[in-house]
Formats: sequence, C-alpha cells, structure tokens
Amino acid sequence: MLVILMDEQILSPKQVCQNCLLADRSGSPRWRQGHLCCGKMLRGCSEQQPELYECQMGFCVAHLSAKSMPIIQ
Repeated sequence: MLVILMDEQILSPKQVCQNCLLADRSGSPRWRQGHLCCGKMLRGCSEQQPELYECQMGFCVAHLSAKSMPIIQ
C-alpha cells in the first residue's frame, strides 16, 4: 500500500496524485514491479521501516508492506 506522508498527515495517493501529470490514467502513482517510476528511492525497507520515495513533485511516498508494519499485540 502506498501512502503520502505530510508533516502531520498521512494521505491517500488518490488525494495528491490525481492532478499530477506523472500519474497513470487512473490518477495513481506509477508503481511498476515494486518501484515508483515517478520518483526516487530515499531509503530501502527494513524489518520495521517502510520503503521511502520522493516523487518528482516533492512529496514523500511510503510503501507499506506486511513486513514493514509492526504487529500490535
């Protein structure tokens, strides 16, 4: 799952990317084969941290996966 990280908010990519010229036809980020095609990687994922990207428009995009999300007991 991709999310946009702002100072004090987490936004859906649909809220940000739908007006971007670099988005795909559905207004979603260009996510292909595990990579954000419209941005660059800032940090790879680890066991506890998601992959972070910076899109060409300057937004921070996080790729949340099952292994980067802690289990709360």
